[in-house]
Formats: sequence, C-alpha cells, structure tokens
Amino acid sequence: MRTIICITTLVLSTGMAFATGGIWCSVDDAAVKFQVDAGVTTGMGGPTFNFRGDLEIKARPDGDQLQKTTFENSNLTQYWLDNKELRLNIYREQEVSKTYSSVELTILTRARDEGVYDGEYKLAVYDSRDDTDSDGKTSDLTGKISCGAE
Repeated sequence: MRTIICITTLVLSTGMAFATGGIWCSVDDAAVKFQVDAGVTTGMGGPTFNFRGDLEIKARPDGDQLQKTTFENSNLTQYWLDNKELRLNIYREQEVSKTYSSVELTILTRARDEGVYDGEYKLAVYDSRDDTDSDGKTSDLTGKISCGAE
C-alpha cells in the first residue's frame, strides 16, 4: 500500500511540475518599441523561465549604445502575477568606455479580463555620458501598455 501511495504522489507532483504558462507585454508608441515575454510555472511560487525582450528607444540616435537593448533572464529583477495584477521590473546596465549607463523598465498593470492586463510602463534611462555633474540624472519615458498571461 505504501508503494502505491508513494508512486501516485510522485506521478501527481511530477505532472504538476510541468504545468506552464506565459506572460508577454508589448508597446509600439511614439517614444519606444518593446516586447518582453517569459514562461511561468504554475507551482513553486510561479517562477519565470526563458525571460527575454527587446527594447528600442526611438529618440536615440542610430548607433547609440542605449538605442537598442536586449533583455535576458538576469534582467528581470522583480515580477508579480496574480488574478488582479501583473508587475515587472527589468533592469540592464551597460558599460562603454569605462562609463556605466542603464535602462530600467517598470510595468504596472491591472487585470481587465481573464489573461488580459492593461496599465502603464515607465522607462528610466541613465546615460552617464550626458551626466556632466554626476548627480545621477535620468530621462523618463512613460506610456500605456497591454500585457497577457496564461
């Protein structure tokens, strides 16, 4: 009897471990164009996997280090997903010629319908080349966003 219970428990827990879904957000407005997405497991607190994204800041000149940024797993610093909200905080720092610049993308949304989240994004861009007095000035871009989750 113990053997049957252990095997049944193992099979059930293994089946649940493979249940996955995903999250995705995209924007193409006058200031930016970006897409981010990740897989999400349904157990163990819902961790993400295979997070990736591409960001283009349209006002930056061609060839500028901050014009295009690619995100990967390590750049997703915080995330929250439930039936009411989807929140993402994405941060990437870049070094060019011994100076550091960064982009921080924050996405705050509320559920509009099952699996559909609408809200706002905030993009904080720090360009150390433009920071002549070293006081940490950033330029902020904001806009509307729509995300999905399953």
